[in-house]
Amino acid sequence: IKEKNNTTLTFEDFKTEVMNDYKIAVTSRECSLLGRKEVLTGKAKFGIFGDGKEVPQLAMAKAFKNGDFRSGYYRDQTFMMAIGELTPKQFFAGLYGHTDLDFDPMSAGRQMGGHFVTHSLNEDGSWKDLTKQKNSSADISPTAGQMPRLLGLAQASKIYRNVDGITVKDKFTVDGNEVAWGTIGNASTSEGLFFETINAAGVLQVPMVMSVWDDEYGISVHARHQTTKENISEILKGYQRDEDSKGYEIFRVKGWDYAELVSTYERAGAVAREEHIPVLIHVNELTQPQGHSTSGSHERYKNAERLAWEKDFDCIRQMRLWMIAINIASPEELAEIDFDLKKEVLEAKKEAWNSFINPIIEDQKNLLALLGQIAEASINHKERIQKYISELSAIKSPLKKEMLAIARKILRFIEVPNSKVLLSNWITNYIEITQPRFSSNLYSDSDLNVFSVEKVLPKYAEDAKADLDGRMILRDNFDALFTKYPETLIFGEDVGNIGDVNQGLEGMQEKYGELRVADIGIREATIIGQGIGMALRGLRPIAEIQYLDYLLYAIQIMSDDLATLQYRTVGKQKAPLIIRTRGHRLEGIWHSGSPMGMIINAIRGIHVLVPRNMTQAAGFYNTLLECDEPALVIECLNGYRLKEKTPLNFGEFKTPIGVVETLKEGSDITLVSYGSTLRLVEQAAVELLDLGIDCEVIDIQSLLPFDINKDIVKSIAKTNRLLVIDEDVPGGASAFILQQIMEEQDAYHHLDSKPQTLAAKEHRPAYGTDGDYFSKPSTEDIFEKVYSMMHEVNPSKYPALY
Repeated sequence: IKEKNNTTLTFEDFKTEVMNDYKIAVTSRECSLLGRKEVLTGKAKFGIFGDGKEVPQLAMAKAFKNGDFRSGYYRDQTFMMAIGELTPKQFFAGLYGHTDLDFDPMSAGRQMGGHFVTHSLNEDGSWKDLTKQKNSSADISPTAGQMPRLLGLAQASKIYRNVDGITVKDKFTVDGNEVAWGTIGNASTSEGLFFETINAAGVLQVPMVMSVWDDEYGISVHARHQTTKENISEILKGYQRDEDSKGYEIFRVKGWDYAELVSTYERAGAVAREEHIPVLIHVNELTQPQGHSTSGSHERYKNAERLAWEKDFDCIRQMRLWMIAINIASPEELAEIDFDLKKEVLEAKKEAWNSFINPIIEDQKNLLALLGQIAEASINHKERIQKYISELSAIKSPLKKEMLAIARKILRFIEVPNSKVLLSNWITNYIEITQPRFSSNLYSDSDLNVFSVEKVLPKYAEDAKADLDGRMILRDNFDALFTKYPETLIFGEDVGNIGDVNQGLEGMQEKYGELRVADIGIREATIIGQGIGMALRGLRPIAEIQYLDYLLYAIQIMSDDLATLQYRTVGKQKAPLIIRTRGHRLEGIWHSGSPMGMIINAIRGIHVLVPRNMTQAAGFYNTLLECDEPALVIECLNGYRLKEKTPLNFGEFKTPIGVVETLKEGSDITLVSYGSTLRLVEQAAVELLDLGIDCEVIDIQSLLPFDINKDIVKSIAKTNRLLVIDEDVPGGASAFILQQIMEEQDAYHHLDSKPQTLAAKEHRPAYGTDGDYFSKPSTEDIFEKVYSMMHEVNPSKYPALY
């Protein structure tokens, strides 16, 4: 063990550091043991702990420096304690689900215990100086879900070290020296996301250290069912670098060998930091003293021999034996330390519990007092109310749910007006105070959110004509953005050398370099992960998914990680990633999908923008780069060769987010759509006008957020009829649109006819022009749908077509 200046420690200093590590390990273990008891006695809901992994995490913490980032999973409590970002009291606050960040800084009770984070943002949503603190990205439960973002966290160091001119980097890097540290359980290395990330990091050559905690089990399933040869480092040894080819540095170390672990992690950190290469550390011979979680005991699936081995080779026991053997401490000294730490953890648990429960008990007392008054004043239901009061009084450790449920039941039986007002006010106020603790921060509430940007119209020459390909609008706008924002970069399949499959980035790689405009392999999940990780470190990445249909490979990471980030950190981390893709209509099953219902329901927390042309799309990119929120922009796949006017203010005009646009005013019916379908809607409206049917056509532009000014209902108040046209399946995005208009905007007040939808067929779109015609709404379909609605209104004026 060495000091920062690489001079050898004195024995006393060495002893002090080892003793401190031992105390952290024992403290963590006591938290795990006591945490399990809290779950089994009913105080906590569920527990998943890091027991058996303490010693390797101490070694990892020693090599972890300010500015570094962790992307791990729910076993890393010892590491978080070792870097000073988790106390026992905070550990138990998380276990109880305390909804105050001051007590549970990991998620304020939104995630189950064991999910860790550090705060990257100040109260106003601005960035802290991440180079002056040790950082952890926010954990998620899905196995291997931490892997894609790990890649981006590591790549950010490569960008910062090798790209000149980035002016915002002072808070995020010191010469790109930061390492991204990943952790994963051995069984989760079976996931595709693990292999995809491992391969990508080897290709990109980024400073990433990946630790595999190997205890031979994935819940109850042994490694022989998980991993070929039961050995992840063995099957990955082909990734080992050599003199002729780049790759990984691979280490294998026993998880109970403190001294060798410290040495291994020191070497791994140094090679990743200095040479910018990925490292794999396979930490084997680990144990899991309490099994996977509080859902059951490991005695159910481990034989007596394995259980005996785990007891002997428990990493803390082995560390203790090593400390005694080299005279760092005597058995008696260590026993005394163990005893004292047990008391400290117990006291921390009590304090955390009291901090959690006492305010709720105070609310319970206040409610009981109010209910007593109400019961006393009741005329016909005193006995029934008193029964509920007794039920609430008997609860020694009440939940907010239990209080509200009883209060809301009693409200139904109050006949005295003043009593009803009192209880109604209590319920309303309690929900108003409490609900935000569970529901805030899904989107940014900082001064840089998407609503902070003012609309700026494109400027055109007086004689401007629609004579420029849409792809060139995008190209010239991206050119302006890459110049304006040196921290912006774009990457994806075919993005670099050929300038994307539709040439919307033609010439950009040659101008801005291979790191800022980059070709990436076929691996959509880690393309998104690269973007998340780099955005977490202050860059402004644009991750391109080649086609909307391919987004399904990445939807889990978008949904579980990116979409929930601000929510699960209560606004303490952000990743303003822009995801660029193209979709809707082209050719066949795999290039014409428009699964918008799936997308908008899976990624709440990410804005979903659906521009009808490339000028609108460019305006969205300009808007988003002034914001601090993630968004998905879906360009029209069949619009790149359509002609548009040439703006004079590339990089400056801004399409507002959440605002609809009326493309044609009318008086008979409101037609609502978006994307490629709008061109068909506009044509149908022209043809309908020939028959005297005057349609108002509205472009949604933004599905999430949706029509924040409620302009659609204003149109319906004029036309009294509504048709939503969508090329998703029936009940897909059209159902969401209708729900927003009917429920959120109360448009039913103004309707004289049934609101209707026109969507694609249930099957995927078939190949070819005829396949498109018979799979998705056509101009004729739209015309005839509107005509049939008008026929219902006035059969004599609009006689049936069929």
